[in-house]
Amino acid sequence: MKAIMVMYDSLNRAMLEPYGCDWIKTPNFRRLAERAVTFDCNYVGSMPCMPARRELHTGRYNFQHRSWGPLEPFDDSMPEILKKNGIYTHISTDHNHYWEDGGATYHTRYSSFEFSRGQEGDPWKVYPEALQAERTKQQYPALNYHDQINRRYIDCEEKMPQAVTFQAGLEFLENNHEEDNFFLQIETFDPHEPFFTQPEYKMAFAHAYDGPMGDWPPYYFVTEGEGSVNHMRMEYAALITMCDRYLGKVLDVMDKYNMWEDTMLIVNTDHGFLLGEHGWWSKSIMPFYEEIARTPLFIYDPRSRVCGERRSALTQTIDLPATLLEFFGLKLPEDMQGRPLRPVIERDEKIHDYVLFGSHEGHCNLTDGTWVYMKAPLENMEENMAMDYYDYTLMPTHMRERFSPEELKDIQLQEPFSFTKGCRTMKIKVTAQTMTNPANFGTKLFHLPTDPKQEHSLEDAEKETQLANEMIRMMGEDDCPKEWYERFGFVKGGIVTKEDILRLRKGEREDRVPEHYKNLDWEQGAVNMYLTVKRFLPEDAFSQTEKLLEAAVKDGKVTIPVIMEWITRIFPKEQLPMIQYFTLLCGRTA
Repeated sequence: MKAIMVMYDSLNRAMLEPYGCDWIKTPNFRRLAERAVTFDCNYVGSMPCMPARRELHTGRYNFQHRSWGPLEPFDDSMPEILKKNGIYTHISTDHNHYWEDGGATYHTRYSSFEFSRGQEGDPWKVYPEALQAERTKQQYPALNYHDQINRRYIDCEEKMPQAVTFQAGLEFLENNHEEDNFFLQIETFDPHEPFFTQPEYKMAFAHAYDGPMGDWPPYYFVTEGEGSVNHMRMEYAALITMCDRYLGKVLDVMDKYNMWEDTMLIVNTDHGFLLGEHGWWSKSIMPFYEEIARTPLFIYDPRSRVCGERRSALTQTIDLPATLLEFFGLKLPEDMQGRPLRPVIERDEKIHDYVLFGSHEGHCNLTDGTWVYMKAPLENMEENMAMDYYDYTLMPTHMRERFSPEELKDIQLQEPFSFTKGCRTMKIKVTAQTMTNPANFGTKLFHLPTDPKQEHSLEDAEKETQLANEMIRMMGEDDCPKEWYERFGFVKGGIVTKEDILRLRKGEREDRVPEHYKNLDWEQGAVNMYLTVKRFLPEDAFSQTEKLLEAAVKDGKVTIPVIMEWITRIFPKEQLPMIQYFTLLCGRTA
């Protein structure tokens, strides 16, 4: 038996014809849907890139114990389990995070690997301006320097990292298609930003545009207008058609050698992407709406040969390693939370009642495919930030650098979790703050059948109580640390009542308003901005500026324009752009 995984990054399901897109032609995704099972209710687990890939190896949640980082010494890695049991594993990828500090233990779990250079800001090619920037310490993003330099070298489609990655994977199949017992992972960074393509692809989506945006959307909310949103969608669409073309090359090889007889094919992604939906770009700062969290998934299993059908059962990234191990007849590790998808493929059998998803720094989310519950963390009102949380790890690295000595000075040793094989881990307080406080968005509840675009968050205390208790139950199954429960207003091993939920909701609205301003009518976004400004100023200076705020208030209402007027009065002109940038970002409530 053989298996192939074709994995994309940041693939939005709404941009594919099998999921209803009617303006981007994706004939090979359509062809794939005719040969495989299409999953309609597949969700992410841990966000974003490397947390998702840890789940792809281990089949268990990452985000409730740790942020971005490598595989841990106690982790069970699916490709490594295959390798140790006589299944040859090979990865061909252009995903440069595997070669950074925060991903350095993943690719070596495979029997062999190939890396195609040049995606995003890969520090690869060097031209004089990069040397000059380093020498003069210019404060420009190094990633953008390398991206622009790399593009000079990538001057034709054959040199595009995606093309090189797929060609290496296709070469593996040409050389080894007659062999048995192998797993090939072809993983491209596309269609992750920047949406860099050759002119042929862009011409298919030619459009009039004279705005400032290129092909790299910011991690921010949309301020550029509908013309820029349309432009960025066209750039993304061009890259989608390239992804579709190279998917077709894999299908061609499977047809050529009739690999459908004995080869499982999985086509998946780590998460989706926002292109103006909900007024946002990207995927990391805002709540994880459906465009991010519900992802495309296609699987062909040669044992049942079910094809051209759709499945509605709830599934998740953590199920993929379990599916591959079961396919090759191997026992699943005891710690694996995912479940093999064979019963879903064959008869749409339910394997999950609920799944969790989220990031270490943000909301904890739960869904049954009908309801989506996004539980916001509580806020430490003294420090005006989300409550304390910790990384539990033996591999203290961030995305591109090691933990600093300052971060490691006060580490504690944590007693073993149920999945650490008797190992104690480091318990490291998270000191680096995210761009925005997730408490700003508040808790959200959506009913997807009546609100598929998640435009109207509901307040239904009874339903929220039910879902909160399911969340607590699943936290217990994941052996979450005590403070993780506290961060969301829960008690480890306990239950919440309707009264608890009403109290927590009331706290989100009222407790964040300063006590001496309770008599004013505050917009939620204005509260967020006020608390953000408080973070920028020393306490004495801040208290003095409040008189200017009071002068700006009209009719007892504190609105976002009122806060913006206040900001212009209290900060020097040279600081205003930065202050306005962050306060507007933090003013978002959705």
